[in-house]
Amino acid sequence: MSARARLAALLLAMSAGLPVQAAQPAPVPQDASMPPPAQVEALLRSDRFRHLASELRCLVCQNQTLADSSAELAVDLRNDVLRQMAAGRDDAQIKERLVERYGEFVLYRPALSARNAALWAGPAVLMAIGFFAIWRLSRRRAPAIAPVGPTDEAALRRVERLLADEPPAGPGARG
Repeated sequence: MSARARLAALLLAMSAGLPVQAAQPAPVPQDASMPPPAQVEALLRSDRFRHLASELRCLVCQNQTLADSSAELAVDLRNDVLRQMAAGRDDAQIKERLVERYGEFVLYRPALSARNAALWAGPAVLMAIGFFAIWRLSRRRAPAIAPVGPTDEAALRRVERLLADEPPAGPGARG
């Protein structure tokens, strides 16, 4: 029966005043490859798991770590990490397997390689271009100083006379 048909039957039963039995949650299938529940609990509480899950990205949420996400794929990835930890693999082997399967995007801090060198160098190159552009613009906009030409001796004498005849500026001076 489809979900829509079940909902219609439930609404019909409720409107008719019939007793409605609460739906029982489907039992979670026990994965044969998962370690025993006691070992899973111990691994989930371990610092190693928390550290590893914080270095892996949820592929659905993209801005959340594997530890923070509640998406179904994140749950599957956490279970995969737990299975690998229980199998005795170290962190590097677990990350390598996840990268092989999902690509470097699964890592929050991908390793520097020839494929992603532009991503690592990009911010530094953009900052250098920005500083160069600012430097060039600041040099262009330097205030131009008017060239001083030859002075007219008569004009200089006239200015000196006017300055000498002018009363000194002070508190009682008119302006």
